[in-house]
Amino acid sequence: MINKYKWYEKVGIYLGLAVFLTFILAPFFEAFLVSLRPLNKINSIPYKIVTEGMSFDAYFTMWKNVPKLGLYMWNSFFIATCVTIITLTAVIPAAWAFARFEFKGRDALLAGFLAINMVGGAILIIPLFKLMTALGLLNTYWALIVPGAAFLVPTGIWLLRSYLMKIPHELEEAAWVDGASRPYILRRIIIPIAMPGIVVVAIATFIGAYSQQFLFALTFNSSTDLHPLPVGIYQFFGRSLTVWNEVMAASLVGILPVLIIYIFLQRYIIEGLTAGAVKE
Repeated sequence: MINKYKWYEKVGIYLGLAVFLTFILAPFFEAFLVSLRPLNKINSIPYKIVTEGMSFDAYFTMWKNVPKLGLYMWNSFFIATCVTIITLTAVIPAAWAFARFEFKGRDALLAGFLAINMVGGAILIIPLFKLMTALGLLNTYWALIVPGAAFLVPTGIWLLRSYLMKIPHELEEAAWVDGASRPYILRRIIIPIAMPGIVVVAIATFIGAYSQQFLFALTFNSSTDLHPLPVGIYQFFGRSLTVWNEVMAASLVGILPVLIIYIFLQRYIIEGLTAGAVKE
């Protein structure tokens, strides 16, 4: 039987959650307020939550000041989707192999994957530029998709491997005794059971791919038609004036795809907390 929390424990828990949510949500709330304020009222002193002239004009004028903003948003979504698909294609069989099979160098490879996660993209930008040049991928979508997937595959392997290790071996052994091949076992048994974990990896990969495009885009793409949203938002920054209300409006609109996907898949994550459980 689960013990009930005492009143002061509940107060502490809810107070901690309130503080945590305040730090998480306050920047978004302030960004929304800035997007509504006139440009000359953004830095007004003393600070006021509600100022004169607040409106949604920035959400309309931003499309005029950066005409290709819609294309940049599509590019970000397309690139993140391609990176997610490629990453999952590589992560699912690799994570299964690391979770189930014993082979030489397995631990060293896992440690290497963890080390890769500690290296930022800025450190490898020059070698990556030479590689993209040698492969002829500059000024193409692949110049953003390939590095993005390369940096996210190690993280995906670590996440999915932990989930696959909780799946009972008996399911695979029974299918193996019945004559099923390893590709069949992976496709028809492992993937359906591990779908909640795969969804989590997919969401984490998509968010990571959606947020890491700025540096790669500035380095590997000079064509404006291929630029993602972060580069599009950068165009609101002028030499003498930054249109902060439009920057915030474009940023909030830009995160809508990620927010919608997360909300839509959230119930699958919750349902997956107990999915695949087998009583031994």
